[in-house]
Amino acid sequence: MLGWRRAISVIFVPCVRRLSMAKSKFEYVRDFEADDTCLPNCWIVVRLDGRNFHRFSEQHEFKKPNDDRALHLMTKCAQTVMQELEDIAIAYGQSDEYSFVFKKNSRWFKRRASKFMTHVVSQFASSYVFYWKDYFKDQQLLYPPGFDGRIVLYPSNQNLKDYLSWRQADCHINNLYNTVFWMLVQRSGLTPVQAQDRLQGTLAGDKNEILFSEFNINYNNEPLMYRKGTVLIWQKINEVMTKKIKLPKETEEKEVEVTRTRTKVVPLHCDIIGDQFWEEYPEILAEDS
Repeated sequence: MLGWRRAISVIFVPCVRRLSMAKSKFEYVRDFEADDTCLPNCWIVVRLDGRNFHRFSEQHEFKKPNDDRALHLMTKCAQTVMQELEDIAIAYGQSDEYSFVFKKNSRWFKRRASKFMTHVVSQFASSYVFYWKDYFKDQQLLYPPGFDGRIVLYPSNQNLKDYLSWRQADCHINNLYNTVFWMLVQRSGLTPVQAQDRLQGTLAGDKNEILFSEFNINYNNEPLMYRKGTVLIWQKINEVMTKKIKLPKETEEKEVEVTRTRTKVVPLHCDIIGDQFWEEYPEILAEDS
């Protein structure tokens, strides 16, 4: 019995020593960590952008002015972020950027800004590499893409709506310019420098006129995904599944259809500057959502 007790003491003594070592004289270095807690009762927006994506798109032969493969891949990555991380109420993306809006009352990771940003960017970047082959089947990924992120806090619902409106307006301005620019290069034979000179000082009406008069393109008929970007929201979706069940007093299983309701991240291509979107989806800005 005495030997058994000695054996137990031998086993547990190293554990006690390790515990005491954890609280060592070196622990003071934790005091250098900055307090990066986000202000309470504010919308937390994490916006990420592709790093050097102009070069990346050229080397990976993206179609100009818009590559559906690249846009759908960005959306897939954003959906993955929303499904993996908590408390994202809405996301908006265009070109090589995406904005993720965390709820005002989120307590995720004690509202530490570094946690919000690093988790979003790392999840997005890893998803971009992981899902690349699903969208660029014949195009090899030549090198890892890079993304940077930033965090901005918006105290009111109107501030948040204005931010998202700003990003969608930016999408329209950039896409209109790029559409005209690449038409001049691809179909009129201008060099990039000549196309840039041609468009210098032009307004939106001028660009629309060039598209219509020279290329017979009505910009308003271009796909909404190009003109409006992509909005990601949570929606309840009814899914019909086939399930095998065994009924009482029957020996063989039968296939029956079962409808289940699931909450999924759904992409929309619509206007979010006006009031209609927010009236249709009031739960996004609801305090208890």
